Amino acid sequence: MKIANGVEVLELTMNMMGQASVIHPTLLWDEQEVILVDTGIPGQREDIAAAMSQAGVSIDALTKVILTHQDIDHIGSLPEILKSATKPVEVLAHAEDKPYIEGDKPSLKMTPERVAKMLESLPEDARQKVQAMFGTPITAKVDRTIGDGEVLPYCGGISVIFTPGHTPGHVSLYHQPSKTLITGDALVAANGELLGPNPQATPDMEMALRSLKKFTEYDISTVICYHGGVYTNNPNARLAELANG
Repeated sequence: MKIANGVEVLELTMNMMGQASVIHPTLLWDEQEVILVDTGIPGQREDIAAAMSQAGVSIDALTKVILTHQDIDHIGSLPEILKSATKPVEVLAHAEDKPYIEGDKPSLKMTPERVAKMLESLPEDARQKVQAMFGTPITAKVDRTIGDGEVLPYCGGISVIFTPGHTPGHVSLYHQPSKTLITGDALVAANGELLGPNPQATPDMEMALRSLKKFTEYDISTVICYHGGVYTNNPNARLAELANG
């Protein structure tokens, strides 16, 4: 879905634990840079390439990947993307999530115990697929760390907003030219409504809700939620409601 010139929401179907849903990585580009924000689950490199091609951008032109956080549905296809790249692709993430992404610390959420428990509830054929997908930790090198308030000088300017709670190093992004907020999992959209983070997937809900106040500092025309997609119904007013609880 085109948001503005050089801003496209990719729609990818992922199947986790037998449940299909749509996720929404964001593609930003100009004449110098092609940036992918988040990379889906393992095995989605070709789906990402096809979605980028549909937007008129080759995956071979990719210059940077920005990770909003460490969760497997956001970093899953990164190793495949880097391995198949025809030129260096720089990976950016917050310092607090870097050791989890690089494998120096175990995933906060996809622990071996949790994976084992999930496998127990699945039939044998599904269990083998999930084991193949999640049995091996997904890791990749982070080339550069990004911090709160930093303005990345790409695609007209991208503001980094540190929004911890969902993970310790969760970040959201504000694309200045299009007034687009890329929330990662700091927010979700459902049934036309903009909502706070998913409590079941957010270890520090209190901090995650405090993080929402930072969004009120920006003039926002479009909100992109990784889970739920695009929200444009007076987002500034809705974000103020969420921030004030």
